[in-house]
Amino acid sequence: MVRFGIIGTSTITEHFISGAQKVKGFKLNAIYSRDIEKSKLFGSKFSDDLHYFDDLEEFASSPEIDAVYIASPNSLHAPQSMLMLSKGKHVLCEKPAVSNSRELEEVLNLARSKNLLYMEAMKSLTMPAYLKLQELLPRIGKVRKYIGNYCQYSSRYDRHKNGEYVNTFRNEFSNGSLLDIGIYCLYPAVHLFGKPLGISANGVILEDGGVDGTGSLLLKYAEMDAVITHSKVSNSKMPSEIQGELGNILIDRIGSPERITLILRDGTVEEHVLNQESFNMMYEAQEFISLIEIGSKESLINSYSLALDVHKILDEARRQIGLVYPADR
Repeated sequence: MVRFGIIGTSTITEHFISGAQKVKGFKLNAIYSRDIEKSKLFGSKFSDDLHYFDDLEEFASSPEIDAVYIASPNSLHAPQSMLMLSKGKHVLCEKPAVSNSRELEEVLNLARSKNLLYMEAMKSLTMPAYLKLQELLPRIGKVRKYIGNYCQYSSRYDRHKNGEYVNTFRNEFSNGSLLDIGIYCLYPAVHLFGKPLGISANGVILEDGGVDGTGSLLLKYAEMDAVITHSKVSNSKMPSEIQGELGNILIDRIGSPERITLILRDGTVEEHVLNQESFNMMYEAQEFISLIEIGSKESLINSYSLALDVHKILDEARRQIGLVYPADR
């Protein structure tokens, strides 16, 4: 049994716990929030036998916690991960796990030195639909183009436009479209096709808040290219797509895939709708817990090398569009 402590009381945290509770070996044991009454109200949805903390050091030092799931604002991910690892806790950190690749290297070095498991919570790569995508990929022949599309009008954008202080549109919290949702498009590209030879990035920096609202990335490979479009200020109904010489694969939602469609040049059309858990963060929790149980310190799916490649690309993309965070200085 892996006893979890949770940092954060947001909707995504609720989804994680709801999914993780379906995994054998998961036990919710503690919740940290600066507002302990808020955390008690949140925790009561899941258990009446939890430990509550409003002091992060006490939380990190608690003998009642084996592993920590971190879902705080982006800029806090690295320092909180470092603290948890330093106190002997395994860490599953919500994406983006860090503000930049330098932070990630520091976190990974500490995890290695402490002989602990650390994983960025990129759920899509652990989902059955993504495994089906990998299974189908050889059938479309030599891949020539990847189009990763994730454009979703943020539920908080109207509040931001109305002058409200919203964390998700603030530079000081290492936010923006690229790190918040563009990363969902980038991870599969690098996982499937490797590190690109070069990148070219575009982005629109919002005047109020200093983060990117929308943008695109072109990844250059020797025999193909990859195009990524992302936005938090507009919607898209288009799927993501992988184009090969023998056919195409359509992915309905790159960040949370459910339907994979294979279309071959010979007229074959196959729709694969996977019977997945509605709380699909279960799959990342399952991967993480299974690694702890077998004593492994690194996921072969969300590996250290993959995470570093992705975050170095994100660093370069931000450099090209002029997006600098306080954590970079």
